[in-house]
Amino acid sequence: MKIIRFDSVGGASGDMILGALIALGADRDTIVRGLESLLPGHFTLSVEETSSHGIAGVRARVALPETEHHHHCRGEHGQEHGHHHHDHHAFREIRALIEGSALPEPVKRSSVAVFALLAEVEGKIHGKAPEEVSFHEVGAVDSIVDIVGCCYGFHLLGAEAVSVSPLPTGRGTLECAHGVMPIPAPATAELLTRGLEIAPSDEPFELLTPTGAALLAAWPHAAVPSGSRVLAAASSFGRRELLHRPNLLRAMLIDAAERPEGEDALEELSCNLDDCTGEVTGYLIECLFAAGALDVWTEAIQMKKQRPGVKLCVLTRPEERETMLALIFRESTTLGVRIAPLARRSLARRERKVVTPRGEIRVKVAYGADGGVLSVKPEFEDCRRIAESGGLPLKEVIRDAAARFGNGGA
Repeated sequence: MKIIRFDSVGGASGDMILGALIALGADRDTIVRGLESLLPGHFTLSVEETSSHGIAGVRARVALPETEHHHHCRGEHGQEHGHHHHDHHAFREIRALIEGSALPEPVKRSSVAVFALLAEVEGKIHGKAPEEVSFHEVGAVDSIVDIVGCCYGFHLLGAEAVSVSPLPTGRGTLECAHGVMPIPAPATAELLTRGLEIAPSDEPFELLTPTGAALLAAWPHAAVPSGSRVLAAASSFGRRELLHRPNLLRAMLIDAAERPEGEDALEELSCNLDDCTGEVTGYLIECLFAAGALDVWTEAIQMKKQRPGVKLCVLTRPEERETMLALIFRESTTLGVRIAPLARRSLARRERKVVTPRGEIRVKVAYGADGGVLSVKPEFEDCRRIAESGGLPLKEVIRDAAARFGNGGA
């Protein structure tokens, strides 16, 4: 699987992303031909080599005929926000335009998905159904070119997902179709709730535009696994010269290492405790399991001043990390938690049942890569119930259940 990694120093906009994709290897002429089937004669797309702060890269420019050019949205320092055309387009109009074009079907689906996300966000902001939304800046011709062109570039590179660094948004105010607004713009702020992270911003400009945020939020996200290879790297610049940093978006095309079947990406959270009672630690372990921890254990350790203590370890999925951290900080005395990524390889498992004269017993069966049975483990509580009710030795019940499974008693 190919993943595109975006690392942002100067934010992200549609033209910055488009330039990055072309610099990574997406063919500009192919993109232009596809866009011409959508908007014939309404634009020109150029990509020029440039540099900033000693770093070489590219800058993409979408130029419009003079009759369609109109500075529509400006930041507080009078610099262009990046959207120029003043016509408004409804979501349904843009969708019909895309679906009626000669673009490849995956590009159509991806482009419509980005505009659908924008329509959902704008509808939430203005209290309208997505189908009723009429776009302002992001309905402009150059923004349509940016979004569809980026989706075409994404397709040409064979990418399936993106990985995105925290994004600087800028600070201050901007003037747009809704008047003077704080940065980030309303649509951008809402899009940030869709899985994007922000970074501190020291620039008094808008750095992250709605178009850029929509693209990065709408595309599938994936982590870059260890062992992946970087196939290409490129830097793309925005139009504005920033005060304190290059207006740069770096992109890397990555051939993601395939995770072997049965391997999971997990995290181990750990902390050392020497002033937490056994009762409190036990309660915390119960809470962690109840919240979805895959495993929780303690290890005896010796801490500073020769004090005996325990190391609390929690195995969790990355998406559950914050829940686990909140519980650890709330219920223990620790002031810090270590976070370590790790991989876990697991056998394929199924639960089966065996029938005995005294009732059914669940059996956990593990299978190897060739499908053969590697281990059989009768469920302890089922065996205990039958042993107690029948006055039988527990180990005999366990042995009999395993033997019955091996003899086809499932």
